[in-house]
Amino acid sequence: MAGRLMKVSSVATAVIASSGIYLYNKSVDLNDVSLIRFGRAAITTAAISFDYLASLRSVQYGTEEYWAMKSKVHLRSAERLRDLCCANRGTFIKVGQHLGALDYLLPEEYTSTLKVLHSRAPQSSLQEIEEVIKEDLGKEIRQLFVSFSENPEGAASLAQVHKAVLHDGRTVAVKVQHPKVQSQSSKDIAVMEFLLQSVTWLFPDFDFMWLVEEAKKNMPLELDFLNEGRNAEKVAEMLKHFKFLKVPKIFWDLSTKRILTMEFVEGGQVNDREYMMRNGINVNEISQNLGKMYSEMIFVNGFVHCDPHPGNVLVRRCPKTNNAEIILLDHGLYQVLNHKFRLDYCRLWQSLLKADMKGIEKYSRRLGAGDLYPLFACVLTARSWASVNTGISETPVTHTEDVEIRTNAALYLPQISELLNKVPRQMLLLLKTNDLLRGIETTLQTRASASSFISMSRSCVRAVAKHKKSKSRSPYRRMQITISEAFTLCQINLYELFLWVKGSMLGDWIVSLMRRFHYAH
Repeated sequence: MAGRLMKVSSVATAVIASSGIYLYNKSVDLNDVSLIRFGRAAITTAAISFDYLASLRSVQYGTEEYWAMKSKVHLRSAERLRDLCCANRGTFIKVGQHLGALDYLLPEEYTSTLKVLHSRAPQSSLQEIEEVIKEDLGKEIRQLFVSFSENPEGAASLAQVHKAVLHDGRTVAVKVQHPKVQSQSSKDIAVMEFLLQSVTWLFPDFDFMWLVEEAKKNMPLELDFLNEGRNAEKVAEMLKHFKFLKVPKIFWDLSTKRILTMEFVEGGQVNDREYMMRNGINVNEISQNLGKMYSEMIFVNGFVHCDPHPGNVLVRRCPKTNNAEIILLDHGLYQVLNHKFRLDYCRLWQSLLKADMKGIEKYSRRLGAGDLYPLFACVLTARSWASVNTGISETPVTHTEDVEIRTNAALYLPQISELLNKVPRQMLLLLKTNDLLRGIETTLQTRASASSFISMSRSCVRAVAKHKKSKSRSPYRRMQITISEAFTLCQINLYELFLWVKGSMLGDWIVSLMRRFHYAH
C-alpha cells in the first residue's frame, strides 16, 4: 500500500512537472493553452487518486465498513469531478455529461452527481454570440433578424440556442457555438488522455481510455454544425413514416460550422409527466413511440441518434393535427452501425427476449464480450442474470432488482471497465443511448411495460428478414421469408392485443364474466 501511495505522490508531481513536455509532444502551442485549466485537472486527478488509496488502506476489503467507506470516496470524487467540469467547461462538461448518462455502468454516486451538468452548462454573453454570427455570416444580427432574444432559450456544453424572427416573419432557433470551444477541445482531450494514462498506470484495473478514444472521434463531429444539419435531414427522411416524429427544418443559408439555424418548435421535456397530463398527452403512447423510433434506428437502419437526454427529446400536441408528437433535437452525435455488427446485435436482442442462453453467449462473444458475456447481457438489459435466464420480457422490473443492478455497477467496476475496452467502439454510444432511454422510461414509470420489448421484437424480425432476402437469389425462398416474417409479426401483434385487453377495462370485464360463469357452475 505504501508503494501505491508513493505512486500517487509521484503522479501528482509528474503531472504538473511534465505538462510542458507533454503538451510540446502533442504539438500544442503553450502560448495558446491555459495552464490553469491543466493545473485544475491535474490536481483534481491526483486528489481523487490519493483519496481512494488513503481512505481504503485501513479497512478490510469486502467488509460492510469497506463498502460504506468506498461509497463516501465515490461521492467525494464525483463532486470533485463535477466541480472540475464546471470550472473548465466546454469539452470537460460534455465528457462529464456522458459519464452521468451511464446509469447502469458506473457507481450511482458518480451518475447522480454528474447528471447536474446538464443544467450547469456555460453561457456566453450576447456580445460573444454577436461576434460569432458576424464572423461566420458576415452580417450584424439586426441585418439578419427582425428580433433576436437576448437571453438564450437553452445553454449546453458546446453551444447555446437563441430564439429569433426572420424578416419574412418565420420564428427560428439559432444555435451558436461558444467562442473558445473549437480551439480548446483538442487540447482538453489531450489533457484528459494524459491524465487517464496516469490513472491507469496507478490503478491498472480501471482503464477508461475508451472514454478518450470516443471523445477524440466524436468531438470534431459534434463541433461541426453543418454535419448536425445533414444528420437531422437524414433521420427525418429515414423515419418519415412515423407521423408522430417532428425534426425541425434546417435553414442552410443561415448555417455554418459554428451556427445552425432551424425551425423553432416548442414542447415539454419527454420526462415531464406533469406537462403531459396538463396537455392531455398519453405517457404510455409517448414511451411506446420512443421505443418504436429507436428500435427502427438501431436494428433496421443502423443510424442512431445517441444523445436522447430529456433536453433533446420534447413532446407536444401538434398545432395542425392535435396529435401527440415527439420532437427530436440536437443531431450532432450519431452512431453508424456496420452491417455485421447490426445483425449480431439484432440477433443478440432476439436471444435476450427469448431467454435463449446459447444465443446470448454466441452473439455476445461475436460482439467482443468473450467470457464476460453474462456481465454484457446484464449491462445491455440493466437486468439481473436471474431475470436474463428467466426472460426479460416475461419478468417485470422490480425496485429490488434495480437497486441490485446499481449496486453491482460499483462492485464490478473493474470488470465493466475491461468489458468496455473489449467491445467494438460502436457499442459504447449504444450503451449510453440505452441508459438514457431507460432513464426516461423510469421517470415516466413505463419501464415495467412490455411495449419497448414489442417494438424491439418487430424491428429485429424485420431487420433479419431483410438481410435474409438480400442474400437469397431464389424468388421462392424470398417469398418463404416474407411469409414467415408476416406470420411472426402477426404473432407479435396478437400478443400486443392480448396485453392491451389484459390491461384495459375490457380485460377486467372479461375476467369478471368468467368468474361469474365459474361460480354459476
